[in-house]
Amino acid sequence: MNIRETELPGIGKKFVLTTDSDEKVVVVIHDDGRRDVYHFDANDADESISSVSFTDSEARQLASILGGMTYKPKALETIDVNLGDLVIEWYKIPREAPVVGKTIGEIGMRQNYRINVIGIIRKDQDKKLNPGVDSTFEAGDMVVVSGERADLNRALKELFQKERGN
Repeated sequence: MNIRETELPGIGKKFVLTTDSDEKVVVVIHDDGRRDVYHFDANDADESISSVSFTDSEARQLASILGGMTYKPKALETIDVNLGDLVIEWYKIPREAPVVGKTIGEIGMRQNYRINVIGIIRKDQDKKLNPGVDSTFEAGDMVVVSGERADLNRALKELFQKERGN
């Protein structure tokens, strides 16, 4: 991984990380402790496709998780099993997806698909963490869901992809 650091006078420090698979992530650490993380489009290095902001405490908790302080995977290829079958996935909702315009409650995410919606990130970067049953899905939303692999695969196929024939 390639990491470049830049001082941001009056703001903090910026880190540009380019992974071995050419994914670009930018982390801005503000002097007040906030951390903003941006993920960029693989086809357009200037286009941010998602972002999230963490408080100082949240960032430290995330760092400990990423750093393996709370759990060290036995093997990367079996990480899903090591998490007790719990998987967290991110789906971007295409315009023609069956979930567009429907609420979490209408779909019955937990009852019908046995998955939980952890967050919804709108195209304008507005975030709904732990959204309620009245939250509506919109085209272009990035949805963070958790559940078991088989349930997530079914939900992806039936809810978060373009309808067949489109």
